[in-house]
Formats: sequence, structure tokens, C-alpha cells
Amino acid sequence: MTLAELKTLIQSYVENDETTFVATLDDMILNAEERIFELIQFDYFRKNVTGNLTTANTYLTAPSDFVMSFSLAIIDTIPEYHYLDKKHATFMREYNRDAIAESQRGKPLYYADFDKELSTGTDNGSTLIVAPIPDRDYTVELHYLYKPISLTSQTAGTWISKNARNALLYGCLIEASTFMKSEPETQVLYESRFGQEVQRLKNLAEARGRRDEYRYDSIRTNVT
Repeated sequence: MTLAELKTLIQSYVENDETTFVATLDDMILNAEERIFELIQFDYFRKNVTGNLTTANTYLTAPSDFVMSFSLAIIDTIPEYHYLDKKHATFMREYNRDAIAESQRGKPLYYADFDKELSTGTDNGSTLIVAPIPDRDYTVELHYLYKPISLTSQTAGTWISKNARNALLYGCLIEASTFMKSEPETQVLYESRFGQEVQRLKNLAEARGRRDEYRYDSIRTNVT
């Protein structure tokens, strides 16, 4: 579903082509996309990237689309993966009391979010911190959740507009009915339909998509 198709559907459902309403459609779509992204753990929005820790530097700059980490691993030359335990930033500061002393350096065992920032032209974005302080250069692999591009920017279609079409439509209709101050019954209807679509997607993404039938039988829903 393209941006133009979605906008046409929204206007057809609510029968509104008023200028201010049409001008606000992009914001409604952004709000609906954000809601879906926060409610459902799609594996599609996971990435793996490699990077480098350098000697005596405890910081690692995250990718520009970074939202949160799933894991951080050091890759030895064998190669062998050593996964770091995630801690709080205060733990790291307590652990790395002396950033100068070479005796306190070693292979990192822990990592934490040091700051969370959006990447801009003047800011590199989020930063991770590790401990102990690296005693040499290390190759690392970061597995993380990234923020997908909005349909308002990628107008020909996005993963959500193609694979979560109904949820996106009803999410937008919730925003539209709120904007228009529609009757409560209408808003309840759209919320109900949106909730149904979210449940279907969660079942697909977080249940069926993370089990195989070799070890587990098919997931069944009780019929009453």
C-alpha cells in the first residue's frame, strides 16, 4: 500500500476531504506507525552490525537508526563470540574508576547505554559504554532494534504498509476519528478492529515466527 492509497482509504472511510484534515494526514500516519512499532516485536526491525572498540576507549557509537540493543559481542580472531552482560551506566562508572591505569584494562565483560540521542548532522547519535576499559582493539557485533522509515517518507510502500496493512489503516482511522471528534461508538469500533489486527500480528511475529514445528506443534486458538 502506497502513501497515496492509504490517504485515499482514510478519506473514504471517514468521508472527509476538508483542507486542514487532509494536511494532517501525514501526522496521523506517523502516530499509527509509532503505535504499531511499539506494540509488536517484528523480527524484521532487527539488525546486526560490526564495529570496533579501540584501546583505552570505553565508548562505542551506535548506528544512526539505533533504538535499543539486543546484544553486544566481542569477536576474537578464531572467530569466537564473547557476549557482554548488559548493566546500568552507573555500574560501568563504578567499574571503570580509573580510565588511565593500564592495570585496570582488559577484555570488556559488560556494556550499558551511556546516552540515547537521535543522529543528526551535528550529533553521531546514541553511545554505548563498556567495561573493563579495552586493553587493545576489539571487533564487536551489535544486534539491535532499528527505527523503520515512515510511509510519509518512503511513499511507494514500507514493510509495515505491505505486511501490516490492516493494522496501519485502523490505527490511522483511530487518529482520524480523534481529530474529527467522532462519536464514541465510532472510536470504539476502530480501536476494537485495531486491537484485533495487533493480536493477529503479535501471534505471527512473536509466537509462530519464533517457534519451529520440529520442536513444537502448531499454535492453536481455542474455539468456543
